[in-house]
Parts: sequence; C-alpha cells; structure tokens
Amino acid sequence: MFGYDQVQAAKAVIIDRFDMRQEALPRVGIVLGSGLGDFAEHIKPLSKIKSLPYSAIQHFPTSSVEGHSGNLHYGTVNNVPVVAMQGRVHLYEGYPANAVIFPVRVMAALGIKTLILTNAAGAINASFNIGDLMLITDHINMTGDNPLRGPNEDRFGKRFFDMTEAYSKRGRALVHAAAEKENVKLREGCLATILGPTYETPAEVRMMRGFGADAAGMSVVFETIAARHMDVEVIGISCMTNMAAGVTGAALDHSDVQVAAQIAGDGFKRLLSTLIPMV
Repeated sequence: MFGYDQVQAAKAVIIDRFDMRQEALPRVGIVLGSGLGDFAEHIKPLSKIKSLPYSAIQHFPTSSVEGHSGNLHYGTVNNVPVVAMQGRVHLYEGYPANAVIFPVRVMAALGIKTLILTNAAGAINASFNIGDLMLITDHINMTGDNPLRGPNEDRFGKRFFDMTEAYSKRGRALVHAAAEKENVKLREGCLATILGPTYETPAEVRMMRGFGADAAGMSVVFETIAARHMDVEVIGISCMTNMAAGVTGAALDHSDVQVAAQIAGDGFKRLLSTLIPMV
C-alpha cells in the first residue's frame, strides 16, 4: 500500500531522523535523475546526518537502476531549505504507479511548494545536441497508465483537476532567467514518456515527433501528475543523454547517460543553484 497513511508514516520517519524543525521544513523538492545525482553534494546539511537511504524510510520504494543512488538529502541550497531525491523508481522496475509517485507525495506532505524534476532523455528534436538541457514545457503520457487510476484520495487532491499548465509558466520564466544569469544554454520542448525499459524504436520516434515531442524519457510524467494533484508547482528539466532511436542511426546504450551527464554537469549545477532561491 502506498496511500495517505503510509505517506504520513514516511513523513514522520524523515522529520524524526533529520530532526526537522518547523521553521526549516523544505520549501523546494528536487528529483535528481540518471547521471545528475552529483548535485546532492551542493546541499548544505541542516542536521547531523547528511542523507537517508530510501531503505531506512518506512514504505519508501528503492531503486534498482544504475545511476540512481537511492538517498534522500535534506539541507539548504543558497539558504533555501530543500529535500532532494538522489535517484527515483520507475514503472518498468515492476513497481505499481502509486509507488512511483509515493516519494513526491511524501515531499508534498513535508510542505514543499515547488518540485523540480530532472531526468535523462533522448533527443527527438534533431536540432538538439547531447548534453543539452531542455526545459519541459509540456508532456505526452505514452505509458498507458495514470498514477491516479483507482479511487481518489480526497486528502491528496480532487478527482478531476486541470493540467493545462502542468509545468508552471512562472517557474519556466525563472529557469530562463537563471540560465541567462549563469550563461547556460537552455532548450525547451515537450517530453514524451514511454514505459521502458527498452528504448523507443525509430518508428515510435517518428510517431512521437509527429505528436509534437522534442524528447523521450521513462520518467517525470507520473511525478508531475501527482504533484499537480497536490497543488505543488512543477518545473521540469531534461538532460539530453542521447539522440533518440533513428535520429542519427547510432545504437543506444545506458552507459551513454553518465557521459552525457558529465557534459551537462557544471551548467546543470550552476543552473539549479541559481534557480532554487528564485522559486
């Protein structure tokens, strides 16, 4: 079960283990995707412990994917209290959809107002380059599932809610301002999310391009839905770790993620460090 009571139990463990004070509850939540977890080293601890492994948090799902460390960090970034996930879980790992969004539910219960989602993605837009950062303007859910399927939990949010602005216009403007200040090249576009773990086929990429997608990934969409259900503002940033299948003809390999993340690493860290105090 990954319902309301389990969220509250996980929240209680996190508050207790980090000894969180009411005046220092996290304002911003961050999910660090494949290859992007090093940003956690920029978080200044606010307690005696720097991080908690997911396995130490009641009901928290644990990741089995390379590049996802599976630690929850709490501290400050430029004096702003944050909570950050160093890695996530995915539907393709065998978890149900409500487990995938469980950590976001917990961060929202801790009091975050803005959620910054990051992930590795394949570039469908041929003008993009490996290592580019793409600000997510919208998404296409191609997983065939929805994390809110089933009875609605009114204590999280209402059954039907608007997704016209899934990714905050205000937040997107702030990301552009931060990128300009730090001289970080920033693309923007629509993210298509597939189930995985297989990469998309060239025919699927052509279909997604026809639908208006600029990049393809295996995460973010469910977390965005859950955050908006709980009225949390969402900002999404994808790192282009490869060109999508058929764009260049090159074969795809997960090891490319780490290499591409290193290309984007410095700019990504500077962008987030400047952005967080702005949100």
